[in-house]
This record gives sequence, structure tokens and C-alpha cells, in this order.
Amino acid sequence: MESLYLLIPLALVLVVIMVWIFLWAVKSDQFDDLEGPAHRIIMDDDDKAKEKPTSESENNK
Repeated sequence: MESLYLLIPLALVLVVIMVWIFLWAVKSDQFDDLEGPAHRIIMDDDDKAKEKPTSESENNK
């Protein structure tokens, strides 16, 4: 029973800290765009790398 006097306030403090961290994350737009980075990986612009002009030394070979 005596351990409850320690565990209940400790649990309440941890809950308050977790709620504060969650609210901070929501206010700082951490959950704004969850799918955007995943789509950017798939839609990588590999064609732009092929369009780069080659150097003169590569053309002379």
C-alpha cells in the first residue's frame, strides 16, 4: 500500500509529460504531412540526371 503513494503521483507526472509532448508536436506541425515524404521517394526525378550535358572530355572519347 505504501508503494502506491509513490507510484500514483509518478504515473500522473508521466501522463502530464506525455500529453505536453503530444500537444507540442501537434502545435509545431509534426503531423502535417505524413504521406508527402513517401511519395517524394517514389517520384524521384531520375530523368533530370540523364539530361545533364556531358563534359567535352567525355565527348572526345
